[in-house]
Amino acid sequence: MQKSNKSIAGYHLLMILSAIDDEFAPEEGLKIQEYLADEFPFRMNLDNELDIIASLNPEDWKDHFEFHARCFYDDSTADERSSFISFAKSLIKADDAVSEDEHRFYKLLKNMWKIA
Repeated sequence: MQKSNKSIAGYHLLMILSAIDDEFAPEEGLKIQEYLADEFPFRMNLDNELDIIASLNPEDWKDHFEFHARCFYDDSTADERSSFISFAKSLIKADDAVSEDEHRFYKLLKNMWKIA
């Protein structure tokens, strides 16, 4: 798999976090749009990225998530990672329900980035 830049990696992380509970809530979609507006102020075609994510089987999500967590880590500062973690938390809470899988992947990300 080809290394992604921070913004693309963040998109993959958020999309998996939003899909891990088998329900893509409209509130989660709005949070992802907010991320895209902040990270891609210019028009960006993410169709290829969405195709990659959509083609994953659920059993592949963890490896894909970990790969993109490492990509994000490599291209980010500690402050950017901390800010992203806060944003990821707001994403998984956007629909007023945090599933066990959402919490597990969120904790995985925090552990990989050594954020308490």
